[in-house]
Amino acid sequence: MSDLFNQAKGFFQKIAQAPTNPHAEPPVGKFEIRDLYADEDRTGQSQETVGESQQATALDEKLRQAYFWITNTAIISPYYDIEYDDGNAKEFAFGDSKVKLSLPNDQSYSSFVLIPLLNLVVQGKCLIVGGPGRGKTATSVLLGLLAGYSKTDVLRAIQHGQPQMTISDLLGHPLPADMVKAEKTSDIRIAWRKWLGMRVKIIDEYNRIPTRTQSALLTVLADNYAEIFDQIYECPPSAWYLTANDDAGGGTYQVIEALKDRIDIVIRAFHFNTRFIEDLQKRIELNFKPEAMIPEEIIFSEQELDAINKQIRAVEIPAPLRKRIEFFCRNFEFFEPASDRIEYMTKDTAKLSGMDFHTLFMLDNGKDQVKDLGSQTVNGISVRKIQTLLIFAKALAYFRGNKVVALEDIRQIMPFVLHDTFTPHLESPFFDQPGNEKYRVDRIIWIRKLFDLSCEEYIGQNLDSDDPVERFEEQFKKGLENVPLREIDKRLLEIEKQLHRWSLDKKLYGYRADDILKLKYFYQRYSNYKRWLQWKK
Repeated sequence: MSDLFNQAKGFFQKIAQAPTNPHAEPPVGKFEIRDLYADEDRTGQSQETVGESQQATALDEKLRQAYFWITNTAIISPYYDIEYDDGNAKEFAFGDSKVKLSLPNDQSYSSFVLIPLLNLVVQGKCLIVGGPGRGKTATSVLLGLLAGYSKTDVLRAIQHGQPQMTISDLLGHPLPADMVKAEKTSDIRIAWRKWLGMRVKIIDEYNRIPTRTQSALLTVLADNYAEIFDQIYECPPSAWYLTANDDAGGGTYQVIEALKDRIDIVIRAFHFNTRFIEDLQKRIELNFKPEAMIPEEIIFSEQELDAINKQIRAVEIPAPLRKRIEFFCRNFEFFEPASDRIEYMTKDTAKLSGMDFHTLFMLDNGKDQVKDLGSQTVNGISVRKIQTLLIFAKALAYFRGNKVVALEDIRQIMPFVLHDTFTPHLESPFFDQPGNEKYRVDRIIWIRKLFDLSCEEYIGQNLDSDDPVERFEEQFKKGLENVPLREIDKRLLEIEKQLHRWSLDKKLYGYRADDILKLKYFYQRYSNYKRWLQWKK
């Protein structure tokens, strides 16, 4: 038995040899003249800079080693759906419907493994959906073990959703002796559940939790504290893993909207590829259980996770890329039939009215609804989702060994961020176009297509080199101090001229509505300053 265990240990505890990504950018440290003298001792800030650079190299490499150990050994997931290539990937088409397969020529990844791993280091909230037995809970447990917890602690901490779960089952219960003796609720001590203090939290089948208990879960998940009998337990920042058996969020209980909205990213558990049954056979013969054989080299300490989180936030998002994200997001909230004031022309206004969205949509018959990206959704993109998109894009770039986010990082991660909250308007004419029917079914490819169309429109408008709003913004950011009244009048006139030019366009689209409101904001700031200058005289 011992020989069998050693054989399994030797086989399954192999980790990828460095470098796992030979093309990763080396960390760029601050250059000093003393760096020329490698043999001399370095002290002060330079030594600290070198140490941080070395740690950055070690930690992003360790993160990749963890990924490759999971995907090559622990979890059988031969699906490389987060693809990177140089644009010259070989493609093949199969069947009557000409199903496309591309062979990416750069390192690509399985979303089912990579995204939960990135969620661990950004301390996000990840929902894993898929049928029973597809490894949702097992993957979550594995991430808890990678965070340094014992198997016993992780298994005890899993909250299993079931229709009888009470708030006390979830959070803890008051001590019986205090219930008898206490004169006021604040005197009652609470036996809090241990999972509340862990940095990895797992909620299995969260859509089977009763609505009232979901509300208590929301407080912990959204605000990092639990409350019972006026007693509060403050939770540490955590990586959350929630599971559900179907994409629509169904289950014993409907998931409350606020809880769904707090989920950062959603992934699907893939089906098992039967060409890998031999791997299953080997696991049976060697009695292999991934959670019992995680190599120590890829287990992260609390300090390492904090350090990775800090390094991820330092990854740069270049201005041209940020502008593409802005342009994409501007397309969806604007909804002209909702009001006669541009500030209130939003899908949120339409939702609050209680009227049928498609009935209102039919009133908006002036625009090309196939071209208008906003026609494809019934809602816009929340601030929370934009922040999530930015941090996960940074995490993906960091994982790939880069200090700067690339356009493809945004394109690859965006569908998983918007998956559960970006709702398609299935009656949009876009979905009726030949070849577009599949976008009604698969949100991943639909959201990616939306982003591609947005980028095409952005390029078509030449916004990288000719963006009027950017010119006004650069001028405004210089500040108003010591700007003379004549210059203020000139800027106000320029804003009026730009708004007039846009008013000549026959149709109003979402991206332009936000531009208009931004110029109105500048106009108001300048007008206020002008009144102050006149008063000062």
